[in-house]
Amino acid sequence: MKQIRILAPTGMLGAGFSLDALARGMAMRPDAIAVDGGSTDPGPYHLGSGTPLYSDEIIKRELRSILPAARSMGIPFIVGSAGGAGTNSQVDCVGRLVHEVAAEFGLHFKLAKVYADIPKERVIAAIERNEVRDFEAGFDLSKEDVQACSGLVAQMGDEPIRQALDKGADVVIAGRACDDSAIASFAIWKGANEALSIHMGKILECGAFSAEPFGMDVMIGVVDDSGFTLEPGSTARRASLKSVAAHSLYERENPFEQHGPGRVLDLSNCVFEQVDERRVRVSGTRGKHTDDYWIKLEGAKPVGYRSITLAGVRCPTLISRIDTVLEQVSEATRKRVEDPSLRIVCRKYGMNAVMRELEVEKRFPHEVGLLMETTASTQDAAYDACNAMGGKLLHAAYEGQKNTSGNIAFPYSPRVQDIGMQYEFAAYHLMKVESACECFPIVIEEV
Repeated sequence: MKQIRILAPTGMLGAGFSLDALARGMAMRPDAIAVDGGSTDPGPYHLGSGTPLYSDEIIKRELRSILPAARSMGIPFIVGSAGGAGTNSQVDCVGRLVHEVAAEFGLHFKLAKVYADIPKERVIAAIERNEVRDFEAGFDLSKEDVQACSGLVAQMGDEPIRQALDKGADVVIAGRACDDSAIASFAIWKGANEALSIHMGKILECGAFSAEPFGMDVMIGVVDDSGFTLEPGSTARRASLKSVAAHSLYERENPFEQHGPGRVLDLSNCVFEQVDERRVRVSGTRGKHTDDYWIKLEGAKPVGYRSITLAGVRCPTLISRIDTVLEQVSEATRKRVEDPSLRIVCRKYGMNAVMRELEVEKRFPHEVGLLMETTASTQDAAYDACNAMGGKLLHAAYEGQKNTSGNIAFPYSPRVQDIGMQYEFAAYHLMKVESACECFPIVIEEV
């Protein structure tokens, strides 16, 4: 098999890259450009609300560089998890931006949009057949959980994207997709070894994070019969044994296995070789198909409106009693704002805010930042509760107190900020399907 070159312009469409690195990468004559467009890392908001992760202008800025480059060489351009969460509306949004950029540059091509929204009745039917199992949610998925979702998608593998390429697509805008599968789809479509392609896709999906110095930038992968080679687009970066091997361990509990839709990779015999100063070659990746095909469901549901306030504490007496005082203030706030849906969370930055009960470092800080949030059924209730929290904390009485107020500093006025409807993950489960493409319809458009 001849070499197949895949160019990943960045770790996420919208995250940025060097134009010089893109130009150098294109000079290496890639066979396709593929980029991840989303993640669950920003949390459930973009899935639950349908709001794109990046603005239209940020996405168009990058499309203005990538799209003409791909069309000038007549190679496919593939985006996975478009818009952040890969919802149908986000796919349509990125598709619209592709149309607008194409019109600016006078480009004409065939566009495929691959959708990933899953009908609720489809998931409920799978629950009734015992074909849904927990992935990382920690609970069994119920019909009520499904009905509560405002956004519900599934992660596609490479097969729906390959099906779009079969239909003659020059540009593929795919909904929620397994990151490595989206990057590897073209190489597999052209006949490359699946295990090597998926492993390469796993490393490329974060762009130049597998290089030194790491960053959101261009990375090129070249796969052949026996392995693949990685090289950054920028001459200011290099691929090293450490950087590439480390990224092979990224987002994986088991260093020797990588699970994905329909397959499992075996990395136990991988070999990493420094080809030259800037390139690393990887070989020995093996894989097998699973007996059944499972896709990951991601669902988000609304949980209420949220308000937040930020404050600082430097009084050592108050810091020493902060937990007790916050409990008292929270209780007083609940009496002040009688909303049964009210939730109050206080994060003490400088005191276990990140690790919380798992924190092992017990040093006493001289200063603590408080991020107080209230969530309720209405924005007014959340605002009133958050405002009450700040006011009551400002004048709280506690043992050993030296002054009656002023122990809290608020850096902003107004001190309370409303941040609207908030969401939490309601589905993070696996669903069995009969075929890899059955849940992912494709629409072809002439641009």
